[in-house]
Amino acid sequence: RPPGGRRRRKMAAAAAAALRAWFWNERFWLPHNVTWADLAGEPGPPGSGLQYPRAGHVLSAFPLALGIFAVRLLFERFIAKPCAINLGIQDSGPHRAQPNAILEKVFTSITKSPDGKRLEGLSKQLDWDVRKIQRWFRHRRNQDKPTTLTKFCESMWRFTFYLSIFFYGIRFLWTAPWFWDTRQCWYNYPFQPLTSRLYYYYILELAFYWSLMFSQFTDIKRKDFLIMFVHHLATIGLITFSYMNNMVRVGTLVLCLHDASDFLLEAAKLANYAKYQRLCDAFFMLFGVVFIVTRLGVYPFWILNTTLFESWELIGPYPSWWLFNGLLVTLQILHIIWSYLIVRTAYKALVRGKVSKDDRSDVESSSEEEDVTSNSTKGVFSTSSNGSNRINGHVASGQWTEEE
Repeated sequence: RPPGGRRRRKMAAAAAAALRAWFWNERFWLPHNVTWADLAGEPGPPGSGLQYPRAGHVLSAFPLALGIFAVRLLFERFIAKPCAINLGIQDSGPHRAQPNAILEKVFTSITKSPDGKRLEGLSKQLDWDVRKIQRWFRHRRNQDKPTTLTKFCESMWRFTFYLSIFFYGIRFLWTAPWFWDTRQCWYNYPFQPLTSRLYYYYILELAFYWSLMFSQFTDIKRKDFLIMFVHHLATIGLITFSYMNNMVRVGTLVLCLHDASDFLLEAAKLANYAKYQRLCDAFFMLFGVVFIVTRLGVYPFWILNTTLFESWELIGPYPSWWLFNGLLVTLQILHIIWSYLIVRTAYKALVRGKVSKDDRSDVESSSEEEDVTSNSTKGVFSTSSNGSNRINGHVASGQWTEEE
């Protein structure tokens, strides 16, 4: 082999080793006087099966995420869809645009939302009224959007998972000492054994968010696609980060706290799709109360108190400690913003009796008259006559949160 090839391979290997050493720097990840070698042994007697969290464990989330995605497909087809049909939800989409070769060519090749000048040109070419052409483009955009049945099945899957994982987390944490005394999260840190139940809870949550990351490309496309993509990525990063440096005890508290309100939001959406307006409003109001209590009350005074102050007292700060708490504080800022938008939505529904169009709505109204009808409907959620999803829900600016 030529000497140049061996030299390049050696340089690449040296660069990879340097990058690995930099990334896994013990002075960043671990408290003072703790090394990765200290966490490589068994915390219990030989053969006990106990161990500390290891970076390789998070790789098991990938096949599990694919399994969750497969279960979801089966669930939506054989459980959610029959439930929707029994509730009278039909597999029919919005009104389809009448066939027109000229407009179809403009729609597929030029623009899906023509401006005034182009509308006038098409009006002269087709001898159609401009209003009629605008309506055609609305219908044409809508006919590619998902049906109410599709949205119901998606929400029912999320509702089922969020509810199940929340009760699993509560059942697990009920017997965990750190649930009742958060200082237990830091006693003898990071030398805290990883139990099988804790491992399954953490990896299952991580796998679910990976499945959301995968399915986002096949799910209903909404305007905040990029925002939710970054949100899922940040959530995955926070879960993975806390697992690698064994902050899993406080991590389980954060996960369970956020799961407490998510299933209520999905329940409100299900009621909306099934046209149970009062039930929908009740679930949304309950969701708002639980969200504000947990995110503005319990989270800062319970979670942040232990990660910022109790941990400082018991183990002291170190580089990854600052990063971890910085991410948690950033999350609290998002909680404040989301809570404000939820309160604003509830205020409009209760006091003014009106809700504005959800910026994230995945189906447009078919005409201006439908907009007027929809926006005059009382309630937190409303459905227009063409089946459009008029949700001014979790975040009026268009952000339906799926867990943090």
